[in-house]
Amino acid sequence: MKVECIGDMLKVNDKLYPCTVSLAMDLVGGKWKTVILYHLMDGPKRYSELLKDMQTVTEMTLSLQLKQLEQDGLILRKVFGDKPPVKVVYSLTAFGKTFVPALEAILAWGNLIAGQQGEFL
Repeated sequence: MKVECIGDMLKVNDKLYPCTVSLAMDLVGGKWKTVILYHLMDGPKRYSELLKDMQTVTEMTLSLQLKQLEQDGLILRKVFGDKPPVKVVYSLTAFGKTFVPALEAILAWGNLIAGQQGEFL
């Protein structure tokens, strides 16, 4: 029997999932979470840097996705300074870094598709 099928349901942090794929997609699924993790893969970045790197994301969406990734323990939000303007830096946690091999596989697959069917503008 496969690991993801050992029981009827999987419980993680008081949330129920029908399988481990559902758990993984809850953590990194959607349009922007994986892209954010990709941009943090090489090191910490400030909010404005992420916004610049992800030109089509709205500020509200980026803020919401960052909060969710922080809540799920994939990224760390570090604030420098007490008084505005404060400096806020985001980075991958040790748990977030465990996603890097999957992220590299997604990147390789995306590069393959781009090379076969796309063109960079």
